[in-house]
Amino acid sequence: MKRRKAREYVLQFLYRIDFMDIPSDNKKKNAELILKTSLETFWADTGENDQKLIAFAEDIIMGTIKNLKEIDSKIQSTAEKWKISRIASIDRNIMRFAAYELLFRKDIPSAVTINEALEIAKKYSTSESAAFINGILDKIAKDSSQK
Repeated sequence: MKRRKAREYVLQFLYRIDFMDIPSDNKKKNAELILKTSLETFWADTGENDQKLIAFAEDIIMGTIKNLKEIDSKIQSTAEKWKISRIASIDRNIMRFAAYELLFRKDIPSAVTINEALEIAKKYSTSESAAFINGILDKIAKDSSQK
């Protein structure tokens, strides 16, 4: 399975929904339906049919979305002098899914997560963004390993 490709799909999906108005927790069933429909449409648009890749990507997507408040709070507290809303959407979403992996997926080594995030940042964003993302994710990884 090509996990980098799966992570690129994660970025594409998170970027896509970053601009959607998904209902908050008090309308959880409606939000889940919107996400399920959005995922179905997304996979149809990509033409991807590798079920292992899709399952890995969806696990990261749903875990990121489920823990978004905690993830954003962690990024915000780590990114001194930066409001999360002011970080470029591509960079913000790379950090979100990578932070999810660092904080909640102990089966994936932090070095692998950070490296994958940086390679994706170099492909979809800028070299300056990669350096910024590296600094944030490195701090999150160090903080989470000390707990």
